Amino acid sequence: MKITGSIIIMAVLLLPLSAVARQIDPLEGLNALRRAFSGINDFTAEITQEKQLKLMKRSIQMNGTVRFRKPDLFWMKIAKPYSSTLLLRDGTIEQKIGTNELSRIVLPPDQGLRQWMTRFSKPITALPDGMKIHADLASGLYTVGITPTNGQIQEVTISFNENGEFRKLVITEQNGDRASMVFRKVNRNQGLTERDFRLE
Repeated sequence: MKITGSIIIMAVLLLPLSAVARQIDPLEGLNALRRAFSGINDFTAEITQEKQLKLMKRSIQMNGTVRFRKPDLFWMKIAKPYSSTLLLRDGTIEQKIGTNELSRIVLPPDQGLRQWMTRFSKPITALPDGMKIHADLASGLYTVGITPTNGQIQEVTISFNENGEFRKLVITEQNGDRASMVFRKVNRNQGLTERDFRLE
């Protein structure tokens, strides 16, 4: 028993200390997110997306690419076998799955991408109306959660480091569906144009 106990104690001591997230002021979190966007005109990235549909017991893992351009364009293409293309233009989301017809969702005016970029153009001194914000920080990694009080989106959570590199995006919808997106190979300021934001 003594030998076993000693081995356990040594194993615990040798384990790297995990970063403990501490809650920070929501305004501090939003301004950190604003600074992360400040030096970015556009970016591209590869992603791994895990999607959990409320009606399904298992999650679906997908790979793809994303593109973003200020002030209001976001594009995502998912590779086979779950082929789809999504385009967010300000507050309008259009999605094409395979060769099916286009679907469209219109967000409330205060939740559009352009509105957020306008907010991030200068220091944020007050929390946005109609939204709940929470933020935490762990070893240089910020996580900011935004919960609208109306609309189809229940919560958006984004994680990024102090250098402005985005790591993870999680979107939870009111119907319980959840999409988690991990970013890798992020390339900033690539000179993206309108031609890079098309539904194919």
